[in-house]
Amino acid sequence: MAEPVLEVEGLVKHYPLTRGVLFRRQIGSVKAVDGVDFTLGRGETLGIVGESGCGKSTVAKLLCHLERPTAGAIRYRGEDITKLSGKALKAVRRNIQMVFQDPYTSLNPRMTVGDIVGEPYEIHPEAAPKGDRRRRVQELLDVVGLDPEYVNRYPHQFSGGQRQRIGIARGLALHPEIIVADEPVSALDVSVQAQVINLMDRLQAEFELSYVFIAHDLSIVRHISDRVAVMYLGRIVETGTDTEIYDHPTHPYTQALLSAVPVPDPDARDRRERIILSGDVPSPADIPSGCRFRTRCFKARERCALEVPALAVPAEFRYATGPAVHDSACHFAEELRVVPAEEHGNGPG
Repeated sequence: MAEPVLEVEGLVKHYPLTRGVLFRRQIGSVKAVDGVDFTLGRGETLGIVGESGCGKSTVAKLLCHLERPTAGAIRYRGEDITKLSGKALKAVRRNIQMVFQDPYTSLNPRMTVGDIVGEPYEIHPEAAPKGDRRRRVQELLDVVGLDPEYVNRYPHQFSGGQRQRIGIARGLALHPEIIVADEPVSALDVSVQAQVINLMDRLQAEFELSYVFIAHDLSIVRHISDRVAVMYLGRIVETGTDTEIYDHPTHPYTQALLSAVPVPDPDARDRRERIILSGDVPSPADIPSGCRFRTRCFKARERCALEVPALAVPAEFRYATGPAVHDSACHFAEELRVVPAEEHGNGPG
């Protein structure tokens, strides 16, 4: 992997559950993120995928310091930014910017495009002299494929794809090293999604950007990512290169997700086994014991209720090489074949 610019270790975010009106007391906690580890290399794209509610958007907010973690470390170039405040934190925030999910609500409708893209210069005035800001904003609009003369227009005068380009231009204003993109194309039409993804690819090559790309659409993540982390109920359950994850998934949750991805080839579609997961995702306020996926897993056995599986290379592959050798939080990850649900059930309740 390239030189790491971001290292996340033991990241935790719990939200307290309280009861009472006059005398509120804590009765538990929602474990939105519950021990996440990953690294991001310079010029690399890490894709984070998973169902809605798995904690991936919370991870995005933690990386950009929009939320403070309950525990863990986020190291930017070796420095733990969770311990920073004031001017030191403000300086780091210049280098880690965010592109939001919804281009319709992330842009202030009362501000012109020039004001929206130039707003980071109001917060970080040292980044651009006041008399030079309009020119810089126009350059940014040109970089993302918009007419520089659009600076005086308002968001309602643009399509969804154009609005997302405006959001990307705003994210680039301070010349960051890392961009955290939280489902940046999920609200767009398929044809527009491709345009935005291609734009991000081009900008990454041009400015040596590192991306944390968060999405639930696995086909989009494969197109843009170098490495992929699969999240379930607040934790990463499998991580590897795009080839390792998509062509050789070892965690049953990843196998189930990939079995639902549409395949254009009808012959391949007919040969592929569709995995239907039973039950619902457990509440993050009431996590199952042992492996948190066991209540829906077609490989689950008694051991799964007793031991929390580590995110590591399965013992069977520890001295092997090849695309199957990557980290997976499953006691039975070495079972590469899809085990029918009736063979092992869903494990202890």
